[in-house]
Amino acid sequence: MVTALADLETQSRSSLVAAGGGPARLLVLTVLSHPEARRVGDEAWLAGLAAGEPVALSRLEPAFAPPRGGAAWPLADPALSRRAATLERHPQGVRLRVPADGLKVAVAGAPLVGDRVLQAAELAEGVVLTLGRDVVLLLQDAAPPRERPATLGLVGESEAVQALRGELLRVAGAAVPVLLRGETGTGKELAAAALHRHSPRRARPWVPVSMAALSPSTALSSLFGHVRGAFTGAVADHEGCFAQADTGTLFLDEVGEAPVEVQTMLLRVLETGSFVPLGGRTTRTVDVRLLAATDADLEGMVEAGRFRSALLHRLEGYRLRVPALRERRADIGRLLYTFLREELGHFGEADRLDAPAGQGAWLPGSVAARLALHPWPGNVRELRNAARQLAIASRGQATAQADGIPAERPAAATPAPVSGRRRAGEVETPELIAALEASGWRIGAAARALGLARSSLYMLIDRCPDIRKASEVPAAEVSAAVAAAGGDLEQAAAHLRVSPRGLRLRLGAPAGPGPRDPDQ
Repeated sequence: MVTALADLETQSRSSLVAAGGGPARLLVLTVLSHPEARRVGDEAWLAGLAAGEPVALSRLEPAFAPPRGGAAWPLADPALSRRAATLERHPQGVRLRVPADGLKVAVAGAPLVGDRVLQAAELAEGVVLTLGRDVVLLLQDAAPPRERPATLGLVGESEAVQALRGELLRVAGAAVPVLLRGETGTGKELAAAALHRHSPRRARPWVPVSMAALSPSTALSSLFGHVRGAFTGAVADHEGCFAQADTGTLFLDEVGEAPVEVQTMLLRVLETGSFVPLGGRTTRTVDVRLLAATDADLEGMVEAGRFRSALLHRLEGYRLRVPALRERRADIGRLLYTFLREELGHFGEADRLDAPAGQGAWLPGSVAARLALHPWPGNVRELRNAARQLAIASRGQATAQADGIPAERPAAATPAPVSGRRRAGEVETPELIAALEASGWRIGAAARALGLARSSLYMLIDRCPDIRKASEVPAAEVSAAVAAAGGDLEQAAAHLRVSPRGLRLRLGAPAGPGPRDPDQ
């Protein structure tokens, strides 16, 4: 059976090409957490679902395979029921059916019994499914890769990280400066180091420098060197970073922190390949490939007169964006287990991640799901810190202790109200859904954020196929959400993605705040 499923997956990947010649997008299940740590990162591409065939989800199916080749096997966790849940195509996305006496399933941390339609917008972001106690999967829309580039030392197999690898390989051999943009903690230095390792300069010096760590008074000397007597305390000649990186690669992290004087000399060395050390008279010529990184708005700094536009253009010989962790959620499991193995290894406890067959996992599914649902504003750096916290707090424990790790999803800040009234036709579906989620699905708050009248918002909701009303939610799903929320209808409504007021009306509960209440 396993061999047949693996063959089917291979055939499906090779045949699924869109009419325009590009790869068709499919739904894929990725293992984020499993009692057998080696299964983390395994994938099951749901080709049958795209063809209109339902997909069973249980202990025995579907088959999951390592992304870079290997045998395909079912989840095979003895704690999972053989009585399957099913995934079926639906006009708005995918319908998940969970039998009352079968596999235990939670969606985004909320137990589900009955049916739930997973909307297309949810599937694009990725839906976190917890099966039983210890198995956590991500169901996401993605394009099956025709080939996978070399890993380049980067952890993960998501669509976003595959695209990053491809860009790194394309520009590695080009003799141009590269500016890496991305949020803090995304791994820009790791990407830059990979670029150097796969360039013709790989055997030459690699010199990384953080501009934020250089004081303005010593930055020129640190980068370009100085001669003896150039300033008080300069008792000997000093080679700067550019000289140290000659024939190799110089990486300037946080380049937006460069003082204006440094910017002027950076521009000169990029234009001419030469500079004069501080206090010197002799021009020095170097052969250095410059890589730079920033999370700053350099264009805004140019407009404010704090960064030179000519330097920005020179640095951007090639612009490369490093994705945020929330854009590569399928990689969270691999990254988390990589960091946990490192941190637990410091205490001689790395083997805790490898649970014997039939025993519960050291990392409970509830904790793994909570981490998968966190938005990670600090990106990979924040995830590494969370893994360290988890490992230290759980030393000597039979299961991981969740104290101190991030909560699922902190309440999103309500967007600033749009000034003036807008027409309903000006609001697109993604903006509509984002405003509803940010406001906790409260109609009044969402209407104010969007600059709409409440009546206009109700009309948009009625017309939007991606939004369901509380009256349309199956009774079993409502009951499960309310039970999981401990009777808190506000929390249950957020899980169900419906209006709290609508949910109260559906249940015959007091309607709560009136329509003029600011929370509504």
